[in-house]
Amino acid sequence: MGIYLSNKEFNNVLKELGKEYRIYAPKLFKNKGRFSDTDLVRYDEVYSVEEIEFNKKSYYSPKEILLPITQTLFYFTEDKVIEPEMDDKKILVFLRSCDIHAVKRLDEIYLKNGVEDPYYKKRREKINFVLMECENSFENCFCVNMGTNKTEDYSLFVKKDGNGILVKVKGEDFTSYFDIGEEIEINPKFIEENKVKVNIPDNLDINIFKLPIWSEYTSRCIGCGRCNIVCGTCSCFSMQDIFYKDNEKTGERRRVWASCQIDGYSEVAGGFDFRSNQGDRMRFKVMHKIYDFNKRFGYQMCVGCGRCDDACPEYISFSCCVNRLNQEIKTS
Repeated sequence: MGIYLSNKEFNNVLKELGKEYRIYAPKLFKNKGRFSDTDLVRYDEVYSVEEIEFNKKSYYSPKEILLPITQTLFYFTEDKVIEPEMDDKKILVFLRSCDIHAVKRLDEIYLKNGVEDPYYKKRREKINFVLMECENSFENCFCVNMGTNKTEDYSLFVKKDGNGILVKVKGEDFTSYFDIGEEIEINPKFIEENKVKVNIPDNLDINIFKLPIWSEYTSRCIGCGRCNIVCGTCSCFSMQDIFYKDNEKTGERRRVWASCQIDGYSEVAGGFDFRSNQGDRMRFKVMHKIYDFNKRFGYQMCVGCGRCDDACPEYISFSCCVNRLNQEIKTS
């Protein structure tokens, strides 16, 4: 069962939740898009239902809530190390089904890959999911083929309905907040079909490294790294030690998002770069998403959100690349 709330009633609930939680959701930023007079949808803290963008896919994934773009791990002096204080508030984040599945992928990398990452774990333990329904499949999405179009992993389901909000409460921690409103039958509807279809080859192995299709990306890809930055499952970072000018023996260690598509990522000691051209980098990314991760954890890393296709300035399509790869293997 669920309840129906007016916008005003729902905003009152958000206000009460805000005492205990920081609430994040897709938010529309006017004239902040890539091109002139275009808008941008990205995740930000919200305080009312009017701020939440229900109808458009966010350009960036919500992973920066869990993995800040730049994160200070600790401060250091000559004789001690100090970890930064964490906000006491818990986190409530509005996510679509594919993005909930993307968090599962990050959990595998940061919590179940041999060693738990303590910084990720602290933030992860604070997060609760609010499921957002997709009315229609967005451009470039292929979540159905990736099996990420449905989920039961959420504490709340929220749907905008005219001048009100439909809410289904699953998490016991939220029951007291929603002990109001008209009780109705409500369940989320999930996307059953995408316009984009992706067929992942069943017999992938390292022999595909020699296929000629990768050389095409050497000339097409400009190595900007946008595909990695908007991706909900890319998890790589670099480490930086920042030394303060007033005392060069003190400073802080940060981790910063990195991209396997940009110069310097695969450079090793002595200056050798073992993936120096963009074709090799594209191959590495694609194989990591549909082969390496699957081989280790038993399911695909890519969730089919299509953001990499949305963001690429050279109109390189990940879904087309996988389908071409499938065709190449069939005919070879």
